[in-house]
Amino acid sequence: MKPVTVSIDVPQTPERVYDFLDVMAHHERFTNHYLTNWRYGGPGRGIGSCATVTAALGGTTTDVTIEVVEADPPQRIVERNVSAAGRRLAHGTYTIEPLPTGGSHVSFTYAWSHTPLADRLLTPVVRATIRRANRTVMRRLATELARN
Repeated sequence: MKPVTVSIDVPQTPERVYDFLDVMAHHERFTNHYLTNWRYGGPGRGIGSCATVTAALGGTTTDVTIEVVEADPPQRIVERNVSAAGRRLAHGTYTIEPLPTGGSHVSFTYAWSHTPLADRLLTPVVRATIRRANRTVMRRLATELARN
């Protein structure tokens, strides 16, 4: 499946955006419209920080383990996502770029490495559902950054 990328421009500096995203517990605040029942593990921030959540999308629910596997402050955070009893593997990558007028361009790319047959058969629906949910994530992230 092709990756899905969503983005937003925010007035905060890349360093401030990165510092917020680096804390795994902060993600609950802007993703809890479809990721619930957060259980945390590992360090609170940085490589190795992780959470197991319940994802409810497209009328189905599944547990997802999210772990930060790469970090390049203040530009990039890569998370590995495992769900569907290990049959679905993906990476979520936050990229933070400075804007010429100040602030940051924040993008999130969700890229599947391995998907169950049902996901592959419903590729257009799966991609549209993820895109819609993650557009909401970006708007909610901007709101949380303004509050923080």
